[in-house]
Formats: sequence, C-alpha cells, structure tokens
Amino acid sequence: MEFTHFSELARAARGEVPAELVFRGGTVVNVFTGELLKTNVAVTKGIIVGVGDSYVGEKEIDLTGKYLCPGLIDGHIHMESTMVTPAELVEQAVRCGTTTYIVDPHEAANVSGAAGIDYLLDETEDVPANVFVMMPSCVPSLPFEDNGCTFDAQEMRSYLDHPRILGLGEVMDYVSTVNAAPRMTEKLALFDGKPKDGHAPGLSGNDLNAYVLAGITNDHECSSYEEVQEKRRLGMHIHVREGSAARNLEPIVRGILAHGLALDGFSFCTDDKHIEDIHAEGHIDHCVRKAIACGMSPVDAIRMATINTARHYGLHHRLGAIAPGLQADIVVLDDLKTVKLHAVYHCGRDVSDFHAQPKLPQNSPLRSTVHCRPVREEQLRLPVGQTSSVIRVIPNTLVTQKETAALPQKNGLFVPEGEFSKMIVVERHHNTGRVGVGAVAGFCLHGGAIASTVAHDSHNLSVIGDNDEDMMLAAAHLREIGGGYTLVSGGKIRYTVGLPIMGLMSDAGFDAVQSELAAMIAAAHEMGVPEGISPLILLSFLALPVIPSLRITPRGLFDVEQMKFIEV
Repeated sequence: MEFTHFSELARAARGEVPAELVFRGGTVVNVFTGELLKTNVAVTKGIIVGVGDSYVGEKEIDLTGKYLCPGLIDGHIHMESTMVTPAELVEQAVRCGTTTYIVDPHEAANVSGAAGIDYLLDETEDVPANVFVMMPSCVPSLPFEDNGCTFDAQEMRSYLDHPRILGLGEVMDYVSTVNAAPRMTEKLALFDGKPKDGHAPGLSGNDLNAYVLAGITNDHECSSYEEVQEKRRLGMHIHVREGSAARNLEPIVRGILAHGLALDGFSFCTDDKHIEDIHAEGHIDHCVRKAIACGMSPVDAIRMATINTARHYGLHHRLGAIAPGLQADIVVLDDLKTVKLHAVYHCGRDVSDFHAQPKLPQNSPLRSTVHCRPVREEQLRLPVGQTSSVIRVIPNTLVTQKETAALPQKNGLFVPEGEFSKMIVVERHHNTGRVGVGAVAGFCLHGGAIASTVAHDSHNLSVIGDNDEDMMLAAAHLREIGGGYTLVSGGKIRYTVGLPIMGLMSDAGFDAVQSELAAMIAAAHEMGVPEGISPLILLSFLALPVIPSLRITPRGLFDVEQMKFIEV
C-alpha cells in the first residue's frame, strides 16, 4: 500500500469517517484461516480499509446471501495465445473474476523482440486489472531456432526497474540451464532473488536438481501427480494448468487430494487458452469449479487461485486476500460451490462496463511480420523407407510420442492417408526459404489443410493436411494476409481468422474472432480431428522443440529427448 493517503485511510479504518464504499452483509472467504465470515468490507480509494460489522459507507452495496472472495490470479499466461489484443483479453477474462495476470510475453518477443514486449505493456497500462510481466528468458527457445528476434540479458537490463516486471519468464532451455551455459547463466543471475518461471516437462533426477539449483521457482508443465510430487519435494511451486489443449488439472488435483499433499505450493494457470474457450467455459473461475468437482473444498480451490499465487510472486502485500491494506479486487459469487459469478470489482470499481479500444496504429511495423518465400511443390515431398519417424499426438496434452511406422507412400514419397497427416513448417521471419516436413499420426484431418502463423515459440508458418494442393493454398493465403489461421478444403479457403498483429493477434474485435474460430474448429472436427484434440492449439505447438518427444521446425524433424535432428 502506498502511504500517500494513509491518514485518510486510517481514519476510515478506525470508523471515524464513513468509508467511500461498504460491501454489506456478504460472507467473506477468509483465505488466511479458511473460515467463511459474514461481515462487512469497507473500501476507500480502492483499498480495503477494514473488515467488520461496524463499518458504514457513503455508498453501500447489500450482498446478503452472496460470497466475497479475492480477485482471481492467473499464475502463468501468454496473452498472445488468446488471439485478441491484451486489453480485449482482460475485458473478457476480468468478467470471469481474473483481476491479476502474470504474463510471459515470449510469443511477442520471439516475433518482434523488445517492441513486442513494449506493445503488451502499453496495451495493459490502463486496463481494470493488474498485469505483471516476466521477462522472456528463451528468445529463441533453443539456439538454432528460426525466430524473428533475439532478446538477451543486456536488453533485459533496461526493464529491471519497471514496476510491473516481476522476474524471469519460463526457462525452457533446460539444457543450457543445467549445463551452466554463459548466455543463460547471465539471465539467471540478473534476476537472482526474484521469481523465475520454469518449463521442464518430464525433467527428473539429477538434471531436475541442477535446474532447481539455478533458482527456478515454479513449473506449469506437470501432467501427472508423480511429476508434481518430485518437483514439490525439491521446493518448486506448481501452477496447475488448464488451457485449451493442455488440460492437466484433473489428474493433478485428484492426486493431490488422494495423497493429502499440502496445498500452499499450488496455484492455477491457463498458459495458452483461446478466446472462444474463455467465452465458453470461463478462465481461472473454470479451474476453481473443476477443482471443486474433483473433490477439493471451495475455500482451498479459491486459495489456490488467489493467495498462493500472490505469495509466490511477492504480491501478498497488495493482492490475494480480503484484508486491510490490500487492493479491493473482489469477486462476488451467488454460490460458492458452483462459483457462479455475481459481480467483479477491481480497486473497488465494477468492471462490467470496461470495453477495450484498439491502440496499435495501422502503419505499425508490428502489422508487417510475415516475410517468407512462396512454398514450392517439391518442398512438400517426404521420402520414406520401410519405416519412418512419426509424431504421435495425444489428446488433452501437448506432449507427443515418438513412433516409427510404415507410412503410406507412392513412388517412395509419403502420401497422407488414414490417421497419418503431413505437416510442414515454413520460416516466416527472414525469407530464408527453409521448410521442414514430417508425418503426424492421430491428427486425422481429411479432405483439406489447416495453416497457422501461431507456432510456439518461433511462430513460423505451420501447415497440416492430407494433400499438397490445399496445404500450399493455405500457406499462400496466410502469407498474403499477414498471418492468422486458415482452413482450406477442396481447393477453397473455407475459414480464416486474420491475425495481423505480429501474426499472433487481431484487433478486429472479440465477436469476429470468436465466431470464425468456433466455425473453423467445428469444421476441423467434422473433417476428422478427434475430440480431445484442440486442432488450432495443438497445431501451434507441434513446432516447439522444448516439449517431448518429436517436433517439426523449419530445419526438419527434431527429437527433443535426444536434442538432435532426425535425418529423413
């Protein structure tokens, strides 16, 4: 709390003068004691000045029969993955009760470097929410990646005194970390004593010990209770993730409850969640509901969504609870078990009337980031032998399996058929002409192709399909419009979501993006993509060479576990 107005706030806290606002008669979820307390909450200048029955206010809101809990916190989010502007994401998600966002802008940084980070900071400067930023640690995610920009420790220094910079973003390059590579060690040292986000799917044993030794404080990539247990034993805070493609909450929460693990080291995050999923099911409120459905008590689920995250990031002096001196970020619920929202307040103000306005000028360089050569037919050819390496996708997770299979072929070249799809990744930042090609099992798209310039984390142009003609048309269309998602079938462009801002985001408005996305996703499932696979999200992750097991980059098929390319 700032002490500029402390005298005035103290008088209201002592009851000498009415508070500016009093929430009267509701039941407060006390995240410190676990109690449900029917009492009043007094607010002045956006700060909670007191909790007690005696407070009166210049304005009073009767919340009899309602529940008051702290504003919810997303412990790790890439705002760019929603595909709308950061301000418009806040417009949608804050109405779901999420008043605080811990953001890693490494998607924007991989395309546009510091300019991308500055865009996100500028967009969220005056939104009715708390948007904090972790400095992207892996731009690019691995040294060989073909991304748009690099962002090193020297560039980070200019951000160290920014009031909304909390620490170091997710450290995906665990190889450089545990082997003390100088370029990574310099970044780790720069944020010594501050939170350092982790990204270590499947990392175990001595390598995990070395990773924690580097000061990595949390991880959001756990997909099983066993992985959670090992990391918690070493002191790592676990963000339980429930996004669009990676839905890890249920197995982790059920494991925690079955083993009686203490909950103070757990939070919720979305990581990557499309705007249509936020609209359909909610944001962090969805995590709370799902945890309750798994058997967790509502109070414990709310703790995971509030005070636990605030403590981990050193924000508990300001956020995460309903108590004197904290910001009046308050979610009002009609029902505690179903987490039915009644109203959301940020700094004591109702957020329901906030509407984001586009800020980025039409002539901004951030609107011109797709620079790639046309894809030639011969670049889609994939020679096959008796058996070939194949990426096997797995429903409800971003992890893939490494398989060998006898691929369908004609004249020694792969022909997509049945469960096998072809995928290419085209370098789209520097006109290098690089195109990687591989086979994917389990995606099962028939009769067309899907293309995307959202391809974590380097965000090259990815295309998956069952015929070369539709794949080439999809790639050409996104090259022409400057980025986005498109679905092509039978030689025709069926659906397109243009993402002109860095090839990642649209400022055309939520309704336009959401309706076209929903139609595209429904069409992809009708064309064979199984339920349990989020077609656009999964496609966007199949090029990320830091998640096991196999990935495709513009340089070819990459074995993440062996950290080497596979020769075709």
